[in-house]
Amino acid sequence: MFLPESFEYRWIVFPLIIFGRYFLLCAWAFALFYLWKRKDWLHRKIQQRFPKDSDMRREIGYSFLTALIFGGMAWLTLGSPLRAYTQFYTDPAQHGYGWLFGSFVVLVLLHDTYFYWMHRLMHHPRLYRVMHLVHHKSVNPSPWAAYSFHPLEAIVEAGIVPLAVLIMPVHPISLFAFITWMLWFNVYGHLGYELYPKWMYKHPLGKWLNSTVFHNQHHEKFHGNYGLYFTFWDVWMGTLREDAYEKLETVQNQIQEGKSKQVHPHHSILNTQKQ
Repeated sequence: MFLPESFEYRWIVFPLIIFGRYFLLCAWAFALFYLWKRKDWLHRKIQQRFPKDSDMRREIGYSFLTALIFGGMAWLTLGSPLRAYTQFYTDPAQHGYGWLFGSFVVLVLLHDTYFYWMHRLMHHPRLYRVMHLVHHKSVNPSPWAAYSFHPLEAIVEAGIVPLAVLIMPVHPISLFAFITWMLWFNVYGHLGYELYPKWMYKHPLGKWLNSTVFHNQHHEKFHGNYGLYFTFWDVWMGTLREDAYEKLETVQNQIQEGKSKQVHPHHSILNTQKQ
């Protein structure tokens, strides 16, 4: 079985698992990028300043509330009697192993669409202050911002799971893979560091993959770049910021300059002295 039959047990365990996964991944990312390699990888930092400790404490606090809400939504969706109205199944042979993989791809594409339109809607002035402002207090986000949502936004964010299991067959394996992918990409999007090489943005497939630079720019500028995993909807709807690729070029040049200084540190010092 995917989880024990006691749904009271699930209600307790779901939030702990969700918050535990979030905390471990964010702690690893924070330790690596913000502590250990803070100076060595500074040239990859999109905004050169670092978030305040108070910002990160706020992000962790709201993320704990989000974990409770995500766990509650999972319990309500997969718990009896509501589970009977879903297409959640446990036997892989029921829909074939091809669908087991294919459903993961569909989940990612469905979530990308869901997120884009939900995100744009929350930027409406009447909803922004009520639902989305908490997340945007992280103007210079850290990995801890991945789940830093107002409770109302957390409910909407979690809505992808009940929507998915209501409209399509979903197996625990594909659901677990999707949730893991969602968490990893969310942490990456709020990492504050550019990791992609420059050539990736010119690749026929890579150019459609969303960048942490684009999402960081969204936090810094508040408008545009609403996508999650891909840039499809931003490009199609004309909401990719006009200066998005200019910002990307600036960051990539900053990275190249930083690498050059690391390879030729004495050369950089000589150039500075000549100036």
